[in-house]
Amino acid sequence: MRSPDQAAFVERVWEHYHACGRDLPWRRTSDPYAILVSEVMLQQTQVARVVPKYEAFLAAFPTVDALASAPLDGVLRMWSGLGYNRRAISLKRAAEAIVAGHGGRVPDTLEGLTALPGIGHATAAQVLAFAFDVGVPFIETNVRSVYLHEFFGDAEDVPDAAILPIVEATMPAEGAREWFWALMDYGTHLKATLPNPSRRSRHHTRQGRFEGSNRQLRGRLLVALAGGDGLDACELATTVRFEPERVDAALAALQSEGFVVCEDGRWRIG
Repeated sequence: MRSPDQAAFVERVWEHYHACGRDLPWRRTSDPYAILVSEVMLQQTQVARVVPKYEAFLAAFPTVDALASAPLDGVLRMWSGLGYNRRAISLKRAAEAIVAGHGGRVPDTLEGLTALPGIGHATAAQVLAFAFDVGVPFIETNVRSVYLHEFFGDAEDVPDAAILPIVEATMPAEGAREWFWALMDYGTHLKATLPNPSRRSRHHTRQGRFEGSNRQLRGRLLVALAGGDGLDACELATTVRFEPERVDAALAALQSEGFVVCEDGRWRIG
């Protein structure tokens, strides 16, 4: 690891942000629910694809209560096109948990957020930063790219455990919201103008082909089951147009993860 001047690094990040900061719809609000929706949508999905879906989703489900009480098939229809449909199920379950356990208010602590379905440390920390302006160090793909580029030279196989202390050391005492916006915008710029620094991360994985993948199969299964009436495995195989053996394996995986259940030979959303 190289040791650049941290003050100069911080200044570089701010200079880029003040010149090229992005205007994104979720940056125009501090509503914790809207921020939560945006951060779940942004998991593994590009900003350009998220923007129209985010705006349409909030128009359909403008509050956490509206999402919690919405039928699952309607939620999945609004999510269609973003992929990783289990995120939609987890987000709806999170909304239900917020209504049932938090009086309809999105938790404002790391512990409260990570207790929600589908919310890990990084997503929780981003909600804290962008909704509550509370700084908790986290790593996501753009933040990772910034620190790899600035602090690790040409080093390969860099673990996040080596990056996180530097994220914490360079984080301002106040103004976490804008600082992490600035980091993400700088990371986006680096990936657009250089070979992606994140490829040198121990945690970097290339996304495989979608067509015919297990991702596509799982998504189709969840959409097919969203109606709530239940289907047997043969009906599902016909509906999703995948081999019965692969459907059986995908259903077993979804069942082990708590997304589907089987009762009397018929599958439904859990």
